[in-house]
Amino acid sequence: MRFGLSFLPDCTPETKSPQTYFSDALELSVRAEAGGLDSVKMTEHYLHHYGGYCPSPLGFLSAVAARTSSVRLMTGCVLPVFHHPIQLAAEAAQVDAISGGRLDVGFARAYLPDEFDALGVEMDESTDRFRETIRAVRRIWTEEKVSEQTPFFSYRDVTGLPRPTQRPHPPMWGAAVRTPENFAWLGTEGLGLLITPMISPHEFRDHLTLYRDAFQATHGGSGLRPRVTASLPLVVAETDERAEEIATTYLRRYLDVWAEAVNPWDRRESSAYRGYSGFGWMLRGLQPAKLFTEGGAIVGSPATVIDRIRAFNNHIGGVDEILWQIDFGAMPLAEAGQTLELFCDKVLPEVKSL
Repeated sequence: MRFGLSFLPDCTPETKSPQTYFSDALELSVRAEAGGLDSVKMTEHYLHHYGGYCPSPLGFLSAVAARTSSVRLMTGCVLPVFHHPIQLAAEAAQVDAISGGRLDVGFARAYLPDEFDALGVEMDESTDRFRETIRAVRRIWTEEKVSEQTPFFSYRDVTGLPRPTQRPHPPMWGAAVRTPENFAWLGTEGLGLLITPMISPHEFRDHLTLYRDAFQATHGGSGLRPRVTASLPLVVAETDERAEEIATTYLRRYLDVWAEAVNPWDRRESSAYRGYSGFGWMLRGLQPAKLFTEGGAIVGSPATVIDRIRAFNNHIGGVDEILWQIDFGAMPLAEAGQTLELFCDKVLPEVKSL
C-alpha cells in the first residue's frame, strides 16, 4: 500500500493566513517526501473557508514540484465543470513537464451550490459537463487536430500544447461520493477512483464493488486495473488519549467550516445531487468522536493507528493508497508535524506491506 498527504485548506483569516497555510503545507510536503511518503494531493474550491484558499491545485503542486524530486503530485481534485478543456489540459501538461512527469490528475464534479451560482454554471448540468470535459481533456492530450461540438464547448482542429511528459498522458482519477452511477461511470472510463469515506465508511464497500465490476467489464484483459485511493483525517500521538484530544479540537473546527460551506443544501434540491439536501444539518450534528469509532478518521497512538489502518483496509475491501489529512481545522504546524513524524517513523514500516 502507498501513503501520502491530502490537503484541503479549511482556514479562516483568524486561524491561519493564506501565507501561513501555504508555508505550512509546503513544509509538510517536503517532510513527507523525506519520510518516505509517495504522494501529495490538493483540492480546488472557491469562496468559502472550506477550500477557498486554493482555487488552483496545479499552482500549489508546481510549488511542491520545485521543492521535491520524487513524490507524486495529485489534483484532488480539479473541478472541470468550471474550466474549458483546452485550458485544463494545457495547464496540467505544464505541471507535468515542470515536475518531470510526476503529475496525477484527479477530477471531481463539484457540489457546493455557491460555487455554481457565482460562476454561472447550472448544477443540473454538472454530470454531463464533468464527463464531457474529462473526455475532451484526454483527447487533447493524446490526439492532434481535435474537434468537439458539445452543449458546453466547441472547437475545431485543436492540437494542445504542451504535450504531456508522461505518455500517453498523466494518470487520471475521478472522485465519487454518494451517487452509484458515478462509481460505475469512472470504472467504465478506466479512471482511478478517489474516495473520502469520512462520513459513511460502511457505505463504500458496495460502491467499490460497483466501480471494480464496471472497470472489469470494460477493460478486463487490457492490462489496466482498477485503482482506489482514499483520503482520511489522521492524528498520531504518543498516547490514544492525547491523539483523541487533538483530533476532537480540530475535527470540530473542520466540521464547522465544512458545514458553513454546505449550508445552502439545507434549502436546496437538485436532481443531479440526490441525498445532498440537509447536508449542513448532518455535519453540524456530527460528533468528532463518532469519526474515530466508525473509521471515518484514524486517531491514536502508533500501535492503535496500525490496527485501525488494517481494520479500515479490511472493512472497505482494500485500497491502493491512503492520503492523510494531517492539518485539518487549521492545525498548527507543530501538531501536524508530530503526526507526520510519528506516522513515518513508527507506523509506515508496519503498514507498507498491506
